[in-house]
Amino acid sequence: MNAREAEIVVGVDGSEQSLAALHWAAREAHRRGAPLHVVTAYSVPMVGGSTFDVGYAAFDDAAMNRAVQELVDDARRRVAELDVDVRSTVEAGDPSGVLVELSRDAQLLVLGSRGRGGLIGRLLGSVSTAVPAHAHCPVGIIPLQWGTEYRLHENVSRHGAFVDGVTVGSDGSERASAAMLWAAEEAEQLGVPLTVVCAAPSESGSSVWLPSPVDFDDLRGQVQNAVDASVEWLRGHFPDLEITGVLADGSPIHVLVERSAQNQLVVTGTRGRGGFAGMLLGSTSQGVLHNCVGPAMIVPCFEDLRLQDRPDLGI
Repeated sequence: MNAREAEIVVGVDGSEQSLAALHWAAREAHRRGAPLHVVTAYSVPMVGGSTFDVGYAAFDDAAMNRAVQELVDDARRRVAELDVDVRSTVEAGDPSGVLVELSRDAQLLVLGSRGRGGLIGRLLGSVSTAVPAHAHCPVGIIPLQWGTEYRLHENVSRHGAFVDGVTVGSDGSERASAAMLWAAEEAEQLGVPLTVVCAAPSESGSSVWLPSPVDFDDLRGQVQNAVDASVEWLRGHFPDLEITGVLADGSPIHVLVERSAQNQLVVTGTRGRGGFAGMLLGSTSQGVLHNCVGPAMIVPCFEDLRLQDRPDLGI
């Protein structure tokens, strides 16, 4: 199956954040001509209660099943007006594990920036933190702000004029280069320009943690050369796409979060996958997905022949 024909999976749990993710995922499915798979997953708790007369009783999950099924049915109704092939499933199991497994055959996995707790319990919970590090496809993180603001006013953000483009963060690594390729393909599909951003701290912001004196002009010059080389490499594979390289002053998290308030999409790579008990994401990806104002995409490193001719930046 062509990657663009694979389904888009969206996790829902009834929260406002997940409804924003649902709306964005449905729009993406419509744009790509892809089927939409609406999923919720939960773990059935065991409630131990005992008296002298009754003994122990296991939690009856029939009511939970009905509530979750109603939740998924409501999600389907919310996107019924779009010309999208929609299917829905309720999965019993750890939400993170369920979604990671579904990502094997998906072209895109979409989540709200955080899940709900309380009455229904942990349905999606903290999966937006855990899943992107282990997913086998790109993961879209959609914040509540997008659902309440961008969905209604797509051409204006609360921070100023809306910029019709895609931004990708780069640190010169192979992981970042894979994210750049994916971001370029998205920008090309959307018909918008791509900005490659590398953030470097200023002298005043770096003197606290650098162990020895640094020639900041020389350092920033080296980083600028790396950005320019990466952009030229990317232009070689996307000659018709408008691509700009930017060396920004500040922390990568701050710069990309600020971009998320103005761009259609902000893209970052991951630091790779390990065991669930191990490292999840790099601090930049974590910071962006928890603080983004607009849609963010976390792209896992993937094999691509185009990576073979990327410039050697010593990273």
